[in-house]
Amino acid sequence: MFIHKHPYKPFIQNDTTKLIVGTLPPPRFSTGELLERDVDFCYGSYYNSLWLFIDKIHNLNLRYDNSNEAIEERKTFLIKNKIGVCDIVESAERDKIDASDLGMKNIKLRDVISYLKKFPNINTLLFTGGNSKNGPEYFFRKHLKDYSLKLELVNSEVPRIHQFTICHTERSQSVSRTIKTVSLTSGSGAANISISRIPLYKQLKAKNPKFNTFDFRVMQYREFF
Repeated sequence: MFIHKHPYKPFIQNDTTKLIVGTLPPPRFSTGELLERDVDFCYGSYYNSLWLFIDKIHNLNLRYDNSNEAIEERKTFLIKNKIGVCDIVESAERDKIDASDLGMKNIKLRDVISYLKKFPNINTLLFTGGNSKNGPEYFFRKHLKDYSLKLELVNSEVPRIHQFTICHTERSQSVSRTIKTVSLTSGSGAANISISRIPLYKQLKAKNPKFNTFDFRVMQYREFF
């Protein structure tokens, strides 16, 4: 049995407006056995692709290695763009040591709602995946039930958009605010099959045979990053 603990604390600033919400990085980030092109930071797996999308969108020319410089490049981007990271899974058990979301059991979730209350400028959650079992949106829906809250559908097109309202105390007054959630297409290779079935992707592919699933994600992520 492998106890898979999240290696990184939430990365949130006082002026953060958007929060990236995933599950857990691959186990090697918890054991310290990084690959040559991994970065020891949130979404640092070279095969995760999130930073590749962001790099392409903003022409950042990021480093992909184990250096402190690579970490600082990513932190600088997040701070400048008021984006934070708060994955929803704190820990899980695995029979097989891999990065599969479905392989997680006895899962402990982070209290994301408490972070939303602590940082009142956050207005958007960016899920790195949809509502499939053990995905970030799936866990967040379960988490909302603890607060008697639920997601309300705003847009059913990919990426699906929902919203919910939370109440908290600010300067001794009760304040309510609406939070938007965006379920982005996962950066995993397994999601390529679902992308290939999306009508918009088929349309763009027909116009330009060189258009691929990486281009589609960059197009989708550009609006939110």
